[in-house]
Amino acid sequence: MGYLNKYEKQIKKAQEVLATSNTLQKNKALKLVAKAIEKNKAKIVAANKIDMENAEKSGMSKGLLDRLYLDEKRIDGMIESIQTIISLPDPIGKSDYTDTLPNGLRLTRITVPIGIIAIIYESRPNVTVDAFALALKSGNAVILRGSSNSLNSNIAIENAIIDGLEKSDIPTDVIHLVKDTERDIVNEIITSNYLVDLAIPRGGHSLIQRVIKEATVPTLQTGEGNNHVYVDETADLDMALKIIKNAKLQRVGVCNAIEKILVHKSVADELLKKLQNDTKDQLEIRTDEKANKILPDTKQIQEEEWGFEYLDYILGVKIVENIDDAIDHINTYGTKHSEAIVTKDINNALLFQNKVDAAAVYVNASTRFTDGGEFGFGGEMGISTQKIHARGPIGLNELVSKKYIIIGNGQIR
Repeated sequence: MGYLNKYEKQIKKAQEVLATSNTLQKNKALKLVAKAIEKNKAKIVAANKIDMENAEKSGMSKGLLDRLYLDEKRIDGMIESIQTIISLPDPIGKSDYTDTLPNGLRLTRITVPIGIIAIIYESRPNVTVDAFALALKSGNAVILRGSSNSLNSNIAIENAIIDGLEKSDIPTDVIHLVKDTERDIVNEIITSNYLVDLAIPRGGHSLIQRVIKEATVPTLQTGEGNNHVYVDETADLDMALKIIKNAKLQRVGVCNAIEKILVHKSVADELLKKLQNDTKDQLEIRTDEKANKILPDTKQIQEEEWGFEYLDYILGVKIVENIDDAIDHINTYGTKHSEAIVTKDINNALLFQNKVDAAAVYVNASTRFTDGGEFGFGGEMGISTQKIHARGPIGLNELVSKKYIIIGNGQIR
């Protein structure tokens, strides 16, 4: 018997109860969970401290350490996300199509929960809260498999969630945190067609590719963020610098940070010298052959790096002839996540919007806004870079399926 077989009945039964729970019951449960997280804040911080100490000893990069880190402010952010989700409309039971057929049958299409969703994620304990809260509001049970690096944090958070649920009408088995960190468990989860309706991997390239290649259950691909800012020839360079520094340096270990900038040849000299001067103590700049002539003390970028997601204090720089070169480069090496242009030319802005293939395309703004919370969704299960079912931040409205209800009066075919 596999790991999940032991919990199959409880999880399925809990999801059945949740699926028929009304909005008031779901919101009450979320309010109680938010209170429990507030009450257990010190325990969560203490558990995270253990994870952080272990991660630092293992040599985890600064960017990934930042993903793992929790303090009271970040936990307050989790609570705020729950409160936002409470305030959002219930996505379940909404009708988006009705018709009366020629034979008198009355047909209605409504939204229903997907069922049981498995989230496989790396060192981001805030995902535990976001995934649970979004799943509960949308009527889905959730199986969570975080990384071993964040296990203590995730256990403390799950304990707080269960503490809140025990005071509600919602069964505690709507959340199941997998505490076994063996790699084989991931394979079991993503091939458990008898239980899992959807698997969402959230992490680095190797995790996402493994799930996509090995899963037999449906998957929703969340993306790596090899994101770009293109600085057009008409750009306000002060604005461009501000956007680049925010998009790269605010949090280097997140998927909506940029990894490369593409600079029009006519503004490259001024922009790159200012960028190097502003970030010399923060950022390693790696340049293509043309940019290296402007910044000769920088390391020259290798061809294979154009496709890398660094998740570190490293920025690749390429000088381009025109906007078409920039778009071609992005569509060749980008991961279809978030891309930005800085320009004063409305025609170039429209061209970039229409031709760049990405879930989020920005004009004169930082890519750091590609986030469920920033978009007003309360949080997200991840940022989908695929085109079917959901694209961009996966919020409540992306966590539903459809059902047709047909009312008749004895009709037969």
